[in-house]
Amino acid sequence: MENRTKINAETGKQDLYITREFELPVELLFKAHEDPEIIEQWMGTHVLKLDSKKHGSWQYQTKDPEGKVLFQANGVIHEWIPDERITRTFEMEGMPFGVTLELLTFEKLTEDTSRLNIHVIYESGDKRDQNLRMGMVQGINMAHNQLQSVAGKLKIK
Repeated sequence: MENRTKINAETGKQDLYITREFELPVELLFKAHEDPEIIEQWMGTHVLKLDSKKHGSWQYQTKDPEGKVLFQANGVIHEWIPDERITRTFEMEGMPFGVTLELLTFEKLTEDTSRLNIHVIYESGDKRDQNLRMGMVQGINMAHNQLQSVAGKLKIK
């Protein structure tokens, strides 16, 4: 199956660009990034905190059936413009990638389609490449496929 989410990681650089077109209005695509219940469905993780505003913060966590934490990530929100842009930091606890800066832009293509552009900046090219080697491409494609499925069933209120 083709990866619909495209990742451009130029050799020798410390950043990457992620692009995905969705069969969703831009408002639904954005809502899938701001509504904790929707995030939990498409990401398969628990939203511990999501303060959706400038100077806000967020924290997600996934546990196994025995209660052991498998995934925990958090960050600070620097910019929050509904249906347009989110600028935030991202740190996955227990991983060697360090803190990244993520710039998400939500682009309306038609009334029923939109594009998500994500520019991720790492501390170094080595840390970026290490993250890519650990399955990031497959993981983000799976997450975006699930986002399309979950948000595609919703209606704008």
